[in-house]
Amino acid sequence: MPDASASLLVFGGGWLGRAAAREAVRRGGRAVLTSRDPGRRAALDAEGFTTVDPADAAALAAAVADASAILVTAPPEATGCPGVRALLPAITASGSWPDWIGYVSSTAVYGDRAGGWAFEDSELNAASLEGARRVRAERDWLDAGQGMGLTVQIFRLPGLYGPGRSPLDRLRDGTARLVRKPGQVFNRVHVDDAVSGLFASMARPRPGAAYILCDDEPAPADVVMESAARRLGLPLPPEVDLDDPSVSDAMRRFYLDSKRLSNARAKAELGWRPLYPTWREGLEAMIGDAST
Repeated sequence: MPDASASLLVFGGGWLGRAAAREAVRRGGRAVLTSRDPGRRAALDAEGFTTVDPADAAALAAAVADASAILVTAPPEATGCPGVRALLPAITASGSWPDWIGYVSSTAVYGDRAGGWAFEDSELNAASLEGARRVRAERDWLDAGQGMGLTVQIFRLPGLYGPGRSPLDRLRDGTARLVRKPGQVFNRVHVDDAVSGLFASMARPRPGAAYILCDDEPAPADVVMESAARRLGLPLPPEVDLDDPSVSDAMRRFYLDSKRLSNARAKAELGWRPLYPTWREGLEAMIGDAST
């Protein structure tokens, strides 16, 4: 099939979306990102990206017509996935069907597994509003794929980390907190590994498939934080309860669920391997980059 990454439209100009756009350009392709916020579009333009306002139906249809692949990273809203609402009419209007559509979901769709394993075919039992919205968005995209003959893939990601967004950064800027929850574990994925998984799927699409992109080792958050502090030679951050106001809402969500995630399907079907198979390699690489 044609190289789906040759022209990438990213619906959502956040951290992961920008990383995917950069990778498309690095591979010799083109990338366009969307944002409803004029200030965000200006910032993305300043970074060298091409942007489009998703509320501009004509401009979005033109971007869709030029895209061989579409990646949806925008989070769902109370009214559903904004990508579904904007992109499906744009695809129809453009008369151009992309080779690949990837929807970035969350492992929050599984809810709590009390430390047990979750696989792509495991029951979806979201216990949070965010997770429930993700379940609905996945269903809407898969239904659209079947109804319109689109190659839709679902990617369930755990907590993303990478340069600028990691325990190392929180330790350095003093915002880190140490929370202990016995028995609680979860996986992570480095942003570069998430992006490489998306591009591996573009090369080997399977309509309707869902993939978990995660590292190989689920681990307690306090173990990771303690190790990061030792590696940096910094004191441990303050130890607080989960409901302490200093714990961010985003971090608190990670502590709600305890589960182990399998990336076996992505490895077997996509030939994908994380460059950072555990948090240790990921943190060590960031420490090395900072020292050069």
